[in-house]
Amino acid sequence: MVETVDKPLAFQTKNLTKVYGEGNAAVHALRGVDLQIPSGEIVVLLGASGSGKSTLLNIVGGLDRATDGEVYFQDQCLSDLSNDKLTLYRRDHVGFVFQFYNLMPSLTAYENVELVTEIADNPMEPQTALSLVGLADRADHFPAQLSGGEQQRVAIARAIAKQPTVLFCDEPTGALDSKTGRVILKVLKDVNERLGATIMIVTHAASTAAMADRVIHFADGRIREIVKNENKLSPEEIEW
Repeated sequence: MVETVDKPLAFQTKNLTKVYGEGNAAVHALRGVDLQIPSGEIVVLLGASGSGKSTLLNIVGGLDRATDGEVYFQDQCLSDLSNDKLTLYRRDHVGFVFQFYNLMPSLTAYENVELVTEIADNPMEPQTALSLVGLADRADHFPAQLSGGEQQRVAIARAIAKQPTVLFCDEPTGALDSKTGRVILKVLKDVNERLGATIMIVTHAASTAAMADRVIHFADGRIREIVKNENKLSPEEIEW
């Protein structure tokens, strides 16, 4: 039975199903997922590879479509939107952070962030976004001149510069050591508190769950368990 959340919702899914392929080769990535994500929370999605967590992230983020079922952003049914309107949804409301940064190597940190602000409806200044992630003094550096953690912070600055309603993070600390990973989690926590953005983090690192408001455990395309975290830790306190 789906959990009932007594808060404004960022997302709701109803019987969400995703199947790749057909016949004997079909892969059931999601098997009837019912879920409610409250606005303004940090939500961690945990599960083994192939459990469905990244598939869910891609569907609620407007990067993919479900085979069946419905997904709502606030009161808007994303399942009914045309491709053009899904593009506008991503542009106006969604920020993405990936494991491997996806920065343009020929552009400085400032210019990488500026790419997003040029198409966003209500962007912040690139320098402001870099300041929020602690990289104001690295704005003129190219990705090759930055550490992995600094590149990931530039990627976060790029994602938040459009002032998104929701921020999706797919393995944001997966390529980082424990010290740098904690720095990235601290940045995400600060973004949640300062901008009020709903943040969904897909990860294999179970320790990350300690900082979340809500932890969703996936297995075999289904939600196995949802845990509300009553005693959150700060990123600095997380055991890696």
